[in-house]
Amino acid sequence: MNVLRRHFVLSSGLMISGMAAPALWRRALAADVIDISMGGTTGGAHVWFRPSGLLIQPGQTLRWTNHDAGNSHTATVYHPDLYGKQQRIPENATPWDSGFLLPEQSFSVTLTVPGVYDYYCLPHEHAGMVGRIIVEGDSSTQYVQEPGRGGGRPPPEIALRSFPPIATILKEKIVE
Repeated sequence: MNVLRRHFVLSSGLMISGMAAPALWRRALAADVIDISMGGTTGGAHVWFRPSGLLIQPGQTLRWTNHDAGNSHTATVYHPDLYGKQQRIPENATPWDSGFLLPEQSFSVTLTVPGVYDYYCLPHEHAGMVGRIIVEGDSSTQYVQEPGRGGGRPPPEIALRSFPPIATILKEKIVE
């Protein structure tokens, strides 16, 4: 087979397989585990989740790992059933709390309900250690937080200022 014909056959095959690729990529992404690092500076003056904002597909698994040698951290969702906090997850979603993770310990959760999930580190919420995950839905999914939903205590002001904006996450897909 000459080089021109081989190139044509190869590029045609890639083009045809490329038509099915978005569905295949979407399924592959749904099976991936996405890592979120918990960290802090020596002495604990600054603490964080990285990334702090993510757009994911329903069914994806998130894994938080504490890479901070000097602190324990949690990944705790805002929900009245957990420490009397305001609900900041979709109505039908299951709340989670990792418990205290020591250095190099991990916690995982799989999210299936579309919407916005706000979470925090129990001992470091007042230092602004918060994160936001958006689980993609269909075009009717609302990505707007409803402060005070479900009662409970709202996040402190510093936490509210630390959440990455929903519009930024939708646009950039990942916010460090």
